[in-house]
Amino acid sequence: MSYNQPVGDTSLIACLHCDLLQRIPELAPGASARCPRCNKELWRHREDSLNRTLALTLAAVVLYIVANSVPMLGLTIVGRDASTTVIGGARHLWDNGQKIVGVLVLLTAVVAPALQIGLMLAIVLGARLERPPRWVGTLLRYHPTTRIWSMIEVMMVGVLVALVKIADYATVIPGMALFVLWVLVFILAGMSASFDSREVWERVQWADEAWSDADGNTVAEETS
Repeated sequence: MSYNQPVGDTSLIACLHCDLLQRIPELAPGASARCPRCNKELWRHREDSLNRTLALTLAAVVLYIVANSVPMLGLTIVGRDASTTVIGGARHLWDNGQKIVGVLVLLTAVVAPALQIGLMLAIVLGARLERPPRWVGTLLRYHPTTRIWSMIEVMMVGVLVALVKIADYATVIPGMALFVLWVLVFILAGMSASFDSREVWERVQWADEAWSDADGNTVAEETS
């Protein structure tokens, strides 16, 4: 197996919407470049992307652990108290015959957010190395999928609807996890907004074993 050599001009890019091949100009932090044909944003230069994303990711790790360790909701009905965590709620749905719903809650509110945070942490830490290893690029390709399946905000809206419906029949006691999850929703949004995948790709490309020097001479080539 052999690999194509990367283009020497890293500013050359094709628009994802209309395929127009063009060069990205030098941009000031916070500025963006748009396609002259379809006016879609090609790239936004995010200031200090790796450090800001790392800070937000570490905050997300702490919030995620807290949110899944403490009760999310408590109920008091005719003198009986009960509370549950996010994982406990998914287990109760499974035990009560709502297996599909329970699996979806576990996947979208527990597993997918954990993968989203974990992959982002690994990507940012790997990208900060002098020569980022190739697995950083592999994780970067799969990270958008975890972001799509991470739906904590959808679960929170469903919880609020359920609280309104049962408020007349039981005393609802919001747990700490309920507030932590709302904060986590905004932290995850900020994490995605501050992350610059283009910056990571530009650093990862030199981790390949097949590359060329400044004069275009092949230094190494991987074949099998």
